[in-house]
Amino acid sequence: MDFALDEELRMFRKMFRDFAQNEIAPLAETLDKEERPPLETLKLAAEQGFLGAPFPEEYGGSEIGTIGYCMMLEELGKVCMSTAMIIEVHTSVAAMCIYLDGTEEQKRTYLEPLALGEKIGSFALTEPGAGSDVAAIQTTAVRDGDEYILNGNKIWVINGGIAETFVVFAKTEPEEAQGITAFIVEKDTPGFTVGRSEKMMGLHGIPVATLFFDDCRVPAANILGGAEKLNQGSATATKALDHGRLGVGAVCLGVAQGALEAGVQFACEREQFGGPIALKQAIQNFIADTATEIEALRYLVYHTAWLVDQGQKYTKEAAMVKLFGSEVANRAVNCMLQTHGGYGYTKDYPIERMYRDVRVSRIFEGTDEIQRFIIAADILGEKGLKIRP
Repeated sequence: MDFALDEELRMFRKMFRDFAQNEIAPLAETLDKEERPPLETLKLAAEQGFLGAPFPEEYGGSEIGTIGYCMMLEELGKVCMSTAMIIEVHTSVAAMCIYLDGTEEQKRTYLEPLALGEKIGSFALTEPGAGSDVAAIQTTAVRDGDEYILNGNKIWVINGGIAETFVVFAKTEPEEAQGITAFIVEKDTPGFTVGRSEKMMGLHGIPVATLFFDDCRVPAANILGGAEKLNQGSATATKALDHGRLGVGAVCLGVAQGALEAGVQFACEREQFGGPIALKQAIQNFIADTATEIEALRYLVYHTAWLVDQGQKYTKEAAMVKLFGSEVANRAVNCMLQTHGGYGYTKDYPIERMYRDVRVSRIFEGTDEIQRFIIAADILGEKGLKIRP
């Protein structure tokens, strides 16, 4: 078992780290304060090929593999979770849907500009009455000649305020629990409206919007995957969310590492009782426990990324990455805020922003509880036992 990185991956890691430190970190506090997306940074990231990192070059991607992609998300998450998550959702779920299940024409038409960063992508699944329970979605798509008429609305849509290309899930067989179809919808489609961005506790750099579909006419040709994928949208969403959960885990790895580095720096500089607080065992325990959990998460993230690159099944492992990653990141930030003491509760230190940002990692792209269900269902399924949420 070889854990060594080849020269190319080491080169990519340095490039991602330099970009994160030089281009993203200086803007992180400004984005949080002004509550605006990092459009200037996204443009630079697109020029570097970050927005198409895992995709083949033939579709405008950088073709660096899933391991390299997770390295990128880790370095971005270390300095700004908002920026990292905009790119993760754009890539891991929105563009990935088109890559995994799109027709060749759809890949050329929609995936290529997404991979090149010419357009931003978004993934619209959640509704007011349908979050973890995907089968409960109420947005409908009714066939009318060569078009489908979409009616309904979506909430908590990450990138909603800046995206031009949306993957939208709607009921095409209302009487069937799984009669869901994925559609590619462009921002300027008549009958499609993007609502205001939500005011959130953290991740102020991400435009999270509500989408409204009012007799929105979408060409039948925009069924993701073509006619043969009609009523197969649940499978598409599942595959994309597997990749998305791995991506969130990689971002959480970066957040945890960034928090640890901030805590260690503060502990070495802050003096109490005649010396730096790093000399105190309580602080040393925070550091040791956090570093150990981060290392365990790192191996889980990159082993799962390796499974993806090997073409192996990874649904259970992706759920584990998402579950453990969100828990490790939250514990890391909490411990390092405690290390900062009262200073950590002020906006003078990045740990305060990180504390607000990271909390949602236990909710979006599948709650902790849903990840536990996925893991248990996989394990018990091997024994012939089928469970329900």
